Amino acid sequence: VGVWAIGILVAGFSTSKTTITVALVIPGVVTLAIAGMVLWALNQAKKAKGVASILAGAEDAEGRAAAMEKLETQFKKKDPAAIFAKAQLQMQEDPKAALAPLEQIDPRKAQAPIADEARAQRAMIHLMLGQPQRARELADGVDLSRHQDVKSRAMIGAVVSEAWARTGAAQKAVDTLDLFDVADEELEPVAPQLHRARAYAFAHTNKLKPMRRELKKLLDQDFRLLASFLEKKSHSLLQKEAKKLLEQSGKVPRKMQMQRNPRGV
Repeated sequence: VGVWAIGILVAGFSTSKTTITVALVIPGVVTLAIAGMVLWALNQAKKAKGVASILAGAEDAEGRAAAMEKLETQFKKKDPAAIFAKAQLQMQEDPKAALAPLEQIDPRKAQAPIADEARAQRAMIHLMLGQPQRARELADGVDLSRHQDVKSRAMIGAVVSEAWARTGAAQKAVDTLDLFDVADEELEPVAPQLHRARAYAFAHTNKLKPMRRELKKLLDQDFRLLASFLEKKSHSLLQKEAKKLLEQSGKVPRKMQMQRNPRGV
């Protein structure tokens, strides 16, 4: 409206045809650009709602298979929203297989926020597979300032921070994680990922008390969240403390019990 007001004002006082034309064309171009952005945003919102509706029914293997089929038929093959959804479904059964759809997104050609999200999801899978160096290569290409949504920025921040912490840049990870208030209710859905990343960051900076505090918070949420710290590739301090907390809680994972008593049932 402001651009149109200025354009009309300039055109009204000008006697030059060129000036009048320019004064009216510029607001027209701006209006078309804004209209295009609004239509794009509405289309993206519609896609996101559709994807969320499909994923809502994917609670078991059968539901995931049905959701995958809908994503294949209702969305274009290279639609980012569908690709992220497919990866999310595959990650629950075979994290390694979830890399394939994500690798369809070329970070050099995709919009910067989408490229960052693809990098972060791929990095998260590599972390799950015990490949922190490969995760680091992806994390270094992420720019958190490009993400305005608080929850999305926190999730991506947690992933890249864990990658940094596990590959020699622990203080950078601590500084990045300090940007997020884990107690914020808006960040509740990504709190486990933040606590996990903070645990790694504190372990690799030898800050034992904060590390134990983060592990305790994970235990309070769900004891299964500590299971990944028991793996051989995890930091020795995290292994020791996670094992201790699980034993004290009486909620030792079944796999760990079987290792201790292979003849037990």
